Amino acid sequence: MMSIEFHDIIGTIGVSMILLCYFLLQIGRMQNHQLSYSILNLLGAGLILVSLYFEFNFSAALIEGFWVIISLIGIFRYFKIKNSRQ
Repeated sequence: MMSIEFHDIIGTIGVSMILLCYFLLQIGRMQNHQLSYSILNLLGAGLILVSLYFEFNFSAALIEGFWVIISLIGIFRYFKIKNSRQ
């Protein structure tokens, strides 16, 4: 019998967050310039990286690391644009 570890649950929550974000984007309920879009992606990728700490996979860690970096760029860009409008 296969047991599900705590880190597997954390990683699955992360995957769910990223998939939800992508789904909402595709159906027009979210836009890529919204802060929530970048935050959901950042948190999702971060949770996946936490799970990868326990069962490392280089290619998965690489893509999630870049996902975090790109999400941070989106967050910084959001605040930069917001501040320039004020």
